[in-house]
Amino acid sequence: MPAPLKLVLVTPEKTLIDQTVDALRFPLFDGQIGILPGRAPLLGRLGTGELEIEADGTKTSWFIDGGFAQMRGGVVSLLTNRAKPVSDLDPAQAKADLEVALSRPATTEEQLAARQREQDRARSVLALVNRR
Repeated sequence: MPAPLKLVLVTPEKTLIDQTVDALRFPLFDGQIGILPGRAPLLGRLGTGELEIEADGTKTSWFIDGGFAQMRGGVVSLLTNRAKPVSDLDPAQAKADLEVALSRPATTEEQLAARQREQDRARSVLALVNRR
């Protein structure tokens, strides 16, 4: 039987989660990944979206915003720019953030890329709050 999974979720400010879990699902830069005990080592770039955690028969969801993922020796470390429980996300703020991102002017390639990232982030948050 594989060793249990341990999740460590870290932002620049603090460690948010450090616990044993049954399974995980989260966005990588190029798609979703699911993690179960016994998985081979992993190093990847995080995307923006939902981190779903299964532990003790309960599922919880967090919004994560980019960063890096590493799995080594049964420990999954997610180093992210921003993380927040989905239950703490504000639908009105998500809508306002999307409106701001949609109206932001962009004339250079860098501005266009930044505007697109803001729009993607706002749409991800809005999709999560609308599922509740």
